[in-house]
Amino acid sequence: MKISIITPVFNNIEVGRALDSILSQRYNGELELVVVDGGSKDGTLDVLNRYSDSISTLISESDDGIYDAMNKGIRRTTGDVIGILNSDDCYASPYVIRDVAEAFVKTGTEACYGNLVYVNDCDSVIRYWRAGYPSVAKWYWGWMPPHPTFFVRRHVYERYGMFNLEFSIAADYELMLRLLLKCRVSVKYIDRVLVRMALGGVSNKSVSNIVRANIEVARAWRTNNLRGGLFAPFLKPISKILQFTSRSSKSELR
Repeated sequence: MKISIITPVFNNIEVGRALDSILSQRYNGELELVVVDGGSKDGTLDVLNRYSDSISTLISESDDGIYDAMNKGIRRTTGDVIGILNSDDCYASPYVIRDVAEAFVKTGTEACYGNLVYVNDCDSVIRYWRAGYPSVAKWYWGWMPPHPTFFVRRHVYERYGMFNLEFSIAADYELMLRLLLKCRVSVKYIDRVLVRMALGGVSNKSVSNIVRANIEVARAWRTNNLRGGLFAPFLKPISKILQFTSRSSKSELR
Protein backbone atom coordinates (compact mmCIF):
# COMPACT_ATOMS: atom_id res chain seq x y z
CA MET A 1 0.00 0.00 0.00
CA LYS A 2 1.34 3.40 -1.00
CA ILE A 3 0.77 6.14 1.57
CA SER A 4 1.13 9.83 0.77
CA ILE A 5 1.87 12.41 3.45
CA ILE A 6 1.29 16.10 2.77
CA THR A 7 3.12 18.74 4.80
CA PRO A 8 1.94 22.33 4.24
CA VAL A 9 4.40 24.96 5.44
CA PHE A 10 4.81 28.72 5.44
CA ASN A 11 7.73 30.55 7.07
CA ASN A 12 8.68 27.76 9.45
CA ILE A 13 12.37 26.94 9.53
CA GLU A 14 11.62 24.20 12.07
CA VAL A 15 9.82 22.14 9.42
CA GLY A 16 12.69 19.64 9.46
CA ARG A 17 11.37 18.15 12.68
CA ALA A 18 8.10 17.19 10.98
CA LEU A 19 9.91 15.85 7.93
CA ASP A 20 12.31 13.80 10.07
CA SER A 21 9.37 12.17 11.84
CA ILE A 22 7.94 11.17 8.46
CA LEU A 23 11.21 9.91 7.02
CA SER A 24 12.02 7.90 10.14
CA GLN A 25 8.87 5.79 9.78
CA ARG A 26 9.55 2.05 9.83
CA TYR A 27 7.15 1.16 7.07
CA ASN A 28 7.95 -1.48 4.47
CA GLY A 29 5.52 -0.11 1.90
CA GLU A 30 5.92 2.91 -0.36
CA LEU A 31 5.83 6.31 1.33
CA GLU A 32 5.36 9.50 -0.68
CA LEU A 33 6.17 12.92 0.81
CA VAL A 34 4.54 15.99 -0.72
CA VAL A 35 5.53 19.39 0.70
CA VAL A 36 3.50 22.49 -0.14
CA ASP A 37 5.27 25.74 0.69
CA GLY A 38 3.25 28.95 0.56
CA GLY A 39 6.12 31.09 -0.73
CA SER A 40 8.20 31.32 2.44
CA LYS A 41 10.69 34.19 2.79
CA ASP A 42 12.49 33.20 6.00
CA GLY A 43 14.85 30.42 5.00
CA THR A 44 12.28 27.64 4.99
CA LEU A 45 13.13 26.80 1.38
CA ASP A 46 16.79 26.38 2.33
CA VAL A 47 15.70 23.79 4.89
CA LEU A 48 13.45 22.05 2.36
CA ASN A 49 16.25 21.93 -0.20
CA ARG A 50 18.31 19.89 2.25
CA TYR A 51 15.57 17.25 2.03
CA SER A 52 15.34 17.34 -1.77
CA ASP A 53 16.38 13.69 -2.13
CA SER A 54 13.56 12.59 0.20
CA ILE A 55 10.73 14.90 -0.87
CA SER A 56 8.75 13.32 -3.70
CA THR A 57 7.06 16.58 -4.74
CA LEU A 58 7.80 20.14 -3.62
CA ILE A 59 5.39 22.94 -4.49
CA SER A 60 6.48 26.47 -3.60
CA GLU A 61 4.09 29.26 -4.54
CA SER A 62 1.66 31.65 -2.92
CA ASP A 63 -1.66 30.19 -1.84
CA ASP A 64 -4.95 31.17 -0.23
CA GLY A 65 -4.16 29.70 3.16
CA ILE A 66 -3.44 26.34 4.71
CA TYR A 67 -6.53 24.56 3.36
CA ASP A 68 -5.72 25.67 -0.18
CA ALA A 69 -2.21 24.30 0.36
CA MET A 70 -3.67 21.00 1.55
CA ASN A 71 -5.88 20.77 -1.53
CA LYS A 72 -2.87 21.41 -3.77
CA GLY A 73 -1.06 18.61 -2.02
CA ILE A 74 -3.99 16.20 -2.36
CA ARG A 75 -4.09 16.84 -6.11
CA ARG A 76 -0.39 16.00 -6.46
CA THR A 77 -0.35 12.81 -4.40
CA THR A 78 -0.34 9.38 -6.01
CA GLY A 79 -0.80 7.13 -2.98
CA ASP A 80 -3.68 4.87 -2.03
CA VAL A 81 -4.07 6.62 1.33
CA ILE A 82 -3.47 10.29 2.16
CA GLY A 83 -2.49 11.84 5.48
CA ILE A 84 -1.60 15.43 6.40
CA LEU A 85 1.09 16.43 8.90
CA ASN A 86 1.47 20.15 9.60
CA SER A 87 4.94 21.65 9.78
CA ASP A 88 4.78 22.23 13.56
CA ASP A 89 3.74 18.66 14.34
CA CYS A 90 5.40 15.27 14.23
CA TYR A 91 4.46 11.62 14.38
CA ALA A 92 4.52 10.17 17.87
CA SER A 93 6.52 7.06 16.98
CA PRO A 94 8.30 5.43 14.02
CA TYR A 95 5.41 2.95 13.73
CA VAL A 96 2.52 5.32 12.99
CA ILE A 97 2.40 4.73 9.23
CA ARG A 98 2.80 0.98 9.73
CA ASP A 99 -0.15 0.91 12.12
CA VAL A 100 -2.26 3.10 9.83
CA ALA A 101 -1.55 0.90 6.81
CA GLU A 102 -2.40 -2.18 8.86
CA ALA A 103 -5.77 -0.67 9.80
CA PHE A 104 -6.63 -0.03 6.15
CA VAL A 105 -5.47 -3.44 4.93
CA LYS A 106 -7.03 -5.54 7.67
CA THR A 107 -10.41 -3.79 7.88
CA GLY A 108 -10.86 -2.34 4.40
CA THR A 109 -11.86 0.96 5.99
CA GLU A 110 -12.03 4.15 3.94
CA ALA A 111 -10.62 6.37 6.71
CA CYS A 112 -8.96 6.12 10.10
CA TYR A 113 -7.88 8.35 12.97
CA GLY A 114 -6.25 8.09 16.38
CA ASN A 115 -5.26 10.02 19.48
CA LEU A 116 -2.84 12.91 19.80
CA VAL A 117 -0.92 14.82 22.44
CA TYR A 118 -0.43 18.59 22.59
CA VAL A 119 3.14 19.65 23.31
CA ASN A 120 4.69 22.99 24.29
CA ASP A 121 7.85 24.68 22.97
CA CYS A 122 9.96 22.35 25.12
CA ASP A 123 8.23 19.31 23.60
CA SER A 124 6.62 18.48 26.94
CA VAL A 125 3.15 16.92 26.80
CA ILE A 126 0.56 19.44 27.99
CA ARG A 127 -2.66 17.71 27.05
CA TYR A 128 -3.76 14.30 25.83
CA TRP A 129 -6.64 14.04 23.37
CA ARG A 130 -8.21 10.60 23.40
CA ALA A 131 -10.57 10.77 20.46
CA GLY A 132 -12.74 7.79 21.32
CA TYR A 133 -14.71 5.46 19.11
CA PRO A 134 -16.94 7.03 16.43
CA SER A 135 -20.72 7.16 16.46
CA VAL A 136 -23.35 9.18 14.67
CA ALA A 137 -24.76 10.47 17.97
CA LYS A 138 -21.44 11.95 19.04
CA TRP A 139 -21.45 14.44 16.16
CA TYR A 140 -24.62 16.02 17.51
CA TRP A 141 -22.82 16.60 20.81
CA GLY A 142 -19.94 18.45 19.19
CA TRP A 143 -17.52 15.53 18.77
CA MET A 144 -14.86 15.43 16.08
CA PRO A 145 -11.72 13.33 15.46
CA PRO A 146 -8.31 15.05 15.68
CA HIS A 147 -7.68 16.09 12.08
CA PRO A 148 -3.86 15.67 12.23
CA THR A 149 -4.45 11.95 12.85
CA PHE A 150 -6.97 11.59 10.02
CA PHE A 151 -6.02 9.38 7.05
CA VAL A 152 -8.29 8.91 4.02
CA ARG A 153 -8.28 6.75 0.91
CA ARG A 154 -7.66 8.70 -2.27
CA HIS A 155 -10.97 7.69 -3.87
CA VAL A 156 -12.87 9.30 -0.97
CA TYR A 157 -11.48 12.73 -1.87
CA GLU A 158 -12.17 12.05 -5.54
CA ARG A 159 -15.77 11.07 -4.83
CA TYR A 160 -16.77 13.51 -2.09
CA GLY A 161 -14.43 16.46 -2.52
CA MET A 162 -11.53 18.08 -0.69
CA PHE A 163 -11.40 21.01 1.75
CA ASN A 164 -14.12 23.61 1.21
CA LEU A 165 -12.25 26.92 0.90
CA GLU A 166 -15.33 28.88 1.91
CA PHE A 167 -14.35 27.87 5.46
CA SER A 168 -11.29 29.79 6.60
CA ILE A 169 -10.85 28.24 10.07
CA ALA A 170 -13.03 25.14 10.36
CA ALA A 171 -12.57 23.55 6.93
CA ASP A 172 -11.11 20.47 8.60
CA TYR A 173 -14.26 20.10 10.72
CA GLU A 174 -16.48 20.59 7.67
CA LEU A 175 -14.52 17.99 5.71
CA MET A 176 -14.78 15.33 8.41
CA LEU A 177 -18.44 16.15 9.07
CA ARG A 178 -19.17 15.76 5.36
CA LEU A 179 -17.22 12.54 4.93
CA LEU A 180 -18.10 10.74 8.15
CA LEU A 181 -21.62 11.92 8.95
CA LYS A 182 -23.18 13.00 5.66
CA CYS A 183 -21.49 10.54 3.29
CA ARG A 184 -21.05 7.81 5.93
CA VAL A 185 -17.52 6.94 4.88
CA SER A 186 -16.35 3.92 6.88
CA VAL A 187 -13.83 4.81 9.58
CA LYS A 188 -11.52 2.92 11.94
CA TYR A 189 -10.35 4.27 15.30
CA ILE A 190 -6.76 3.47 16.30
CA ASP A 191 -6.66 3.79 20.08
CA ARG A 192 -3.07 4.98 20.14
CA VAL A 193 -1.25 8.32 20.06
CA LEU A 194 -0.37 9.05 16.44
CA VAL A 195 0.65 12.72 16.47
CA ARG A 196 2.46 15.15 18.73
CA MET A 197 0.79 18.48 17.95
CA ALA A 198 2.17 21.92 18.79
CA LEU A 199 -0.15 24.13 20.82
CA GLY A 200 -1.75 27.07 19.05
CA GLY A 201 -3.81 25.95 16.06
CA VAL A 202 -5.48 28.57 13.89
CA SER A 203 -8.94 27.96 15.36
CA ASN A 204 -7.89 28.55 18.96
CA LYS A 205 -5.21 31.24 18.73
CA SER A 206 -7.55 33.95 20.00
CA VAL A 207 -11.04 34.46 21.38
CA SER A 208 -12.14 35.96 18.06
CA ASN A 209 -10.90 32.90 16.19
CA ILE A 210 -12.72 30.60 18.59
CA VAL A 211 -15.94 32.53 17.95
CA ARG A 212 -15.35 32.46 14.19
CA ALA A 213 -14.63 28.73 14.29
CA ASN A 214 -17.88 28.03 16.12
CA ILE A 215 -19.80 30.12 13.60
CA GLU A 216 -18.22 28.04 10.84
CA VAL A 217 -19.12 24.82 12.67
CA ALA A 218 -22.78 25.85 12.57
CA ARG A 219 -22.44 26.78 8.90
CA ALA A 220 -20.86 23.39 8.14
CA TRP A 221 -24.07 21.67 9.23
CA ARG A 222 -26.21 23.97 7.06
CA THR A 223 -23.89 23.63 4.06
CA ASN A 224 -24.23 19.86 4.19
CA ASN A 225 -28.01 19.97 4.75
CA LEU A 226 -27.63 18.20 8.06
CA ARG A 227 -30.22 18.72 10.75
CA GLY A 228 -29.86 18.42 14.47
CA GLY A 229 -26.56 20.22 14.80
CA LEU A 230 -28.00 23.38 16.33
CA PHE A 231 -26.08 22.92 19.57
CA ALA A 232 -22.91 21.44 18.07
CA PRO A 233 -21.00 24.78 18.07
CA PHE A 234 -21.72 25.27 21.77
CA LEU A 235 -21.12 21.66 22.76
CA LYS A 236 -17.95 21.22 20.69
CA PRO A 237 -15.64 22.83 23.30
CA ILE A 238 -17.25 20.75 26.05
CA SER A 239 -16.95 17.59 23.96
CA LYS A 240 -13.26 18.31 23.41
CA ILE A 241 -12.67 18.79 27.13
CA LEU A 242 -14.30 15.43 27.82
CA GLN A 243 -11.87 13.83 25.36
CA PHE A 244 -8.87 15.40 27.09
CA THR A 245 -7.03 13.53 29.84
CA SER A 246 -3.88 14.43 31.69
CA ARG A 247 -1.58 11.91 30.11
CA SER A 248 -1.35 8.88 27.87
CA SER A 249 0.02 5.49 28.71
CA LYS A 250 3.55 4.55 27.71
CA SER A 251 2.20 1.74 25.53
CA GLU A 252 0.32 4.25 23.38
CA LEU A 253 3.47 6.30 22.82
CA ARG A 254 5.58 3.36 21.71
